[in-house]
Amino acid sequence: MKVGFIGTGSMGNLLIDSFIRSGALQPEQIQVSNRTQQKALDLAERHPGLTVCRSNTETASQSDLFFLCVKPGDFKPVLDEIHEHLRIGQIAVSITSPVQIYHLESSIPCKVAKIIPSITNQTGSGVSLCIYGSRIQEKDRLLLESLLSFISRPTEVLESHTRITSDFSSCGPAFLSFFVEKWIDAAVEMTGADRPSLNALAGEMLLGTGRLLTEEGFSPRQLQERVAVPGGITAQALSLLENRLDGLFHQLITTTHNKYDEDLEKLDNTFGNVVNRPQY
Repeated sequence: MKVGFIGTGSMGNLLIDSFIRSGALQPEQIQVSNRTQQKALDLAERHPGLTVCRSNTETASQSDLFFLCVKPGDFKPVLDEIHEHLRIGQIAVSITSPVQIYHLESSIPCKVAKIIPSITNQTGSGVSLCIYGSRIQEKDRLLLESLLSFISRPTEVLESHTRITSDFSSCGPAFLSFFVEKWIDAAVEMTGADRPSLNALAGEMLLGTGRLLTEEGFSPRQLQERVAVPGGITAQALSLLENRLDGLFHQLITTTHNKYDEDLEKLDNTFGNVVNRPQY
């Protein structure tokens, strides 16, 4: 199976590196193209055997399955470029959340899916969110999920829930890292504790907490109740967080959804098919 990647930016690189490192794909199976060819050449130098194509058309036409790893504003030009060179049996996979299945199916003749990866996939963990188009058959779904299972836990979601699920699976590592960074900053300033040691402690804590939530069956509330003794230090600190963070997470979700809706409206206008948007 030949697998193509159009776009070798941050997430394109992450997927390629992760697939090769995990053994899901060999470099010889992969072909790539990128607007800045040097980035693709650097990737080939890192993974001998990987093919750098001269154009997006070459990458798409010679792949059984190809990933579209480009920004929302670049999608329409790329799809217009490759449209006439695609076959019905190929699978095109977008990793860009605002790009909708109806944008893809109205623009190219092949099977389409949307996969939202996470930086956690770099460690072979975390989730890949999966949304499938109407042309995807069961064998195609199994192929995609088998490939993704090497680097993540593939999880099918409703397209209408793309944004909220991405908040947790893809944006979540940045949100949690921000919280931890501010916590460590305060600790270093107030106590003189060693930053590298606190970074390591926080990382192990996050790793263990994740395992308690996924492997041991704890809910977040149950975990708080197990750690916080009534009247104790943790309970008092949780009370502080409850008061100070009241309403913050509603604002967080509103912010990410507003940006998503803004990008979606721009895409609808670019693709010229606003009237075809499904009503959820």
